[in-house]
Amino acid sequence: MFTLLLLGCLPGKTPPTLQVPPPEISPRSIYTLVDVIEVDGRQGVAVDENAIYISGSKTLSKYTKRGELLLQLATPLENYPVAANHIGDIDVYNGELYLGVEWFVDGQGKDIQITIHDADTLALKRSFPFAPSSGQKEVSGIAVDREHQTVWMASWVGGDSGRHLYEYDLQTGKYLRKVAMDKPPQWIQGIFYHQGALYLTADDGDAEKGEFDNLYRVSLQPETLGMVSLEKQFTEVKRVGEIEGLAFDPSNNLLYVHFNRGKRIIHGMPKGLYPGYDKEIHEVYRYKITPP
Repeated sequence: MFTLLLLGCLPGKTPPTLQVPPPEISPRSIYTLVDVIEVDGRQGVAVDENAIYISGSKTLSKYTKRGELLLQLATPLENYPVAANHIGDIDVYNGELYLGVEWFVDGQGKDIQITIHDADTLALKRSFPFAPSSGQKEVSGIAVDREHQTVWMASWVGGDSGRHLYEYDLQTGKYLRKVAMDKPPQWIQGIFYHQGALYLTADDGDAEKGEFDNLYRVSLQPETLGMVSLEKQFTEVKRVGEIEGLAFDPSNNLLYVHFNRGKRIIHGMPKGLYPGYDKEIHEVYRYKITPP
């Protein structure tokens, strides 16, 4: 604990002390692998009490909790007000799917949008444009803050864009603020709001060197600063590849994390296969969450 001495006490009196907890830097939980589900789609995952939702770069799919395909929409981007070719990580809230979409080519994004789809039919319902004044250059994932009724977006692109997280009003789509991270992870792929903090998956392990990817927690204490700490390293993967989106399922206390393996990824784009693979494999790893 840190101890602060309070000024202004009476002469000759021992000043009172105020106990201030240190910053939360240790992992909040232990994550134990339960099972792995193969899915169709290489970008993101969302989960509610009834189903699992998967985003491909240009597709949306809905599965049972056992991994059985219920519904797939092959062309969810075709009726968008602004042309898009890429869906990132997704979230589901109150019967609606939230997508961060954009036009993405060779590591650069433009024309970012927040789009909302019906969770039952996967059909588009409405959309909001992003705020160019925010400085965001790409959207790799989106998350609903159920507590404060806002939406957060993350950027895979580095530089100033990747050092911030971006918040919008859930109902109106109005841009609210951006929060700088003190130690921004490289290559952010997924984002989720859980128990007062933002969790990020980052493709920061070099697959060519067999390095594992990581989960980070961002504590939003000051108004414009997020304190980043390492929550978990994913050493259980079948083969080091590309981490993608994530979701927490409060109905059964599970963490869902999306992984791809088999394809080489260069500047965010698939470029050929690793030896031993004839296709890319997409999987969701499910972890039981317990206190540390």
